[in-house]
Amino acid sequence: MSASLTLVLIMAALYATGVYIMLERSLTRVLIGFVLVGNATNLLIFIMSGRPGSSPIITGTASDADMVDPVPQILMLTAIVINFGVTALILALVYRAWWLAQLGDEGDTLTDEHAAETASSAEQDFRSSADDDAAVRASLDGSDHDDPDDHDDPDDYNPDDDAHDHGAPSRPGNTEAAR
Repeated sequence: MSASLTLVLIMAALYATGVYIMLERSLTRVLIGFVLVGNATNLLIFIMSGRPGSSPIITGTASDADMVDPVPQILMLTAIVINFGVTALILALVYRAWWLAQLGDEGDTLTDEHAAETASSAEQDFRSSADDDAAVRASLDGSDHDDPDDHDDPDDYNPDDDAHDHGAPSRPGNTEAAR
């Protein structure tokens, strides 16, 4: 297991630069430093993974001795995903800080759209559920579905009603011969 000196130097430079940049107070610099430290961590895992070899997908062959350990590869993929998620979070924080800085003295306060409303107007807008129930009952009572034997409307068709019709056609075209 021999690590390339070039990769070790690049990793050390990325760590040093990333930590130095993250020590600044600007969120943008913290973001850039975090990305550099994340890439340095991926290089560290890559260097520590050992020598190259055959893929660990197929086993039971003569090349099992040359097989690579899959755990460092999994750790590297996990580090990439975590790095991406934290980068997205820091980027959202940078955008929010920029947005608040653009608002100036107003800051994060917004005007209240409902400041002019009174309690009585709010009660008018939000009726009780009893009023809604009464409106539903009134609309159901006012409907013309009072006759249970009325089969003129095709939307009202119920096949169970045919058993109680005593042979009367329930739909247009429905005759004893068609049954």
